[in-house]
Amino acid sequence: MTAAGTLDAPIVRTGPLVRTGAWWRGHSVSEETGAVAFDRIIRRLGLSMGIGGMIMGLVDLPEIVAQSRVAPAWWAPVAALLVFAGFPVLAAVSIRWEPRTIRAVAGATALGYLAALATLPFAVDAHSVDATSVWLYRMLPLGMLTAALAWPLLVAAGYLLLGSVAVALTDIYLVEDFTAMSALSAFARAFGLSTLLLWCVVSALGAAARVDRESARASRQAASSAAASARDHERSRFAALIHDAVLSTLLDASRGNERSAVLHRQAEHTLEQLDEIRVAAREPDVLDARAAVIFLRSAVHEINPAIRFATRTWPGFDDLRMPVHAATTVASALAEAVRNSLRHAAVAGQPVHRAVTCTISAGSIRLVFTDDGAGFDVRRVSADRLGISVSILGRMRQLSGGAGFVESQPGEGTTVTLVWGGDGSN
Repeated sequence: MTAAGTLDAPIVRTGPLVRTGAWWRGHSVSEETGAVAFDRIIRRLGLSMGIGGMIMGLVDLPEIVAQSRVAPAWWAPVAALLVFAGFPVLAAVSIRWEPRTIRAVAGATALGYLAALATLPFAVDAHSVDATSVWLYRMLPLGMLTAALAWPLLVAAGYLLLGSVAVALTDIYLVEDFTAMSALSAFARAFGLSTLLLWCVVSALGAAARVDRESARASRQAASSAAASARDHERSRFAALIHDAVLSTLLDASRGNERSAVLHRQAEHTLEQLDEIRVAAREPDVLDARAAVIFLRSAVHEINPAIRFATRTWPGFDDLRMPVHAATTVASALAEAVRNSLRHAAVAGQPVHRAVTCTISAGSIRLVFTDDGAGFDVRRVSADRLGISVSILGRMRQLSGGAGFVESQPGEGTTVTLVWGGDGSN
């Protein structure tokens, strides 16, 4: 059996979108809680930058070769490698890899450009380049684009200032005579174009973040409206039943002009309808797949918005109907697993990665929370350790159709699996 795919946006990756879409403003938030539009624009920007960098490398190749004649043989290959080697990698990872990896490659590419600039004073003599500028001068916009994609706005702005000063000094060192006007002109040319590109990238990321925020807000409103509509429908159905069936049966019985067999069947049918209403009224609030994912994701991200929450679907996932009390129980157990990990999984000098995978099939839902932290020996956990035995496993055992499992080994992280099936099976 193969997976059908993922739920449509904004369910797949909603999360706390204000934080998720705002890392570029300086907030420290994992992109894995990021949203669909925001992740998509990162991928497209990364792919475009990667292809553009490769094209620029090919276009500038003749000038690179020409200017390499005034430098040691090692310099041109090293400088070109530092500047351009990251772009094909960036294009490749932007197709399939996660935004975190894309941004890491973009950051390495941006730093590679600065490293290439730093080699110039050691390889090329002053005023030895017979050209209007050294080829590295014109590559600053490429470095600026990758920096804007990789880092928060303030860090990217710092890169812009440092890079503009560095290329201006490099151009004066190699090509132009030093005057105040030549220094200012070289800085202004480099700074102006790169500032425009930084603004374009920040604007694109900001627009994507706003789209995801509005999508998440619309999804929450839709879920709330659906629940209210379901309640109104049940009230209307109950009112219609009272008027059309109950009162009609009582009226016919009071008149005594109906045959007993007909009246008996009518009364039985009315009682059956009332029983259906009574059973449905016990749990009028039921979440569909979309609302359930939003509810469970919110429970995780209220504790730590940096935890990845991925959603997978199997055929028939849209048949899921999860009572609110069941969703609340599963969310509470999941939240306790997250809190336990934050309290106990830390490893000195090493970041701990945490993620939740939510898999939905026809009538059932499975949540797997994992971390790569310290781990523990499950066999040595005492039965009175409330966090695991009561708040996680105990909750799931008491939930009809629910089950919970905890797997861990010292030094190998922890996996908590929570399962709920509407028919009572696991």
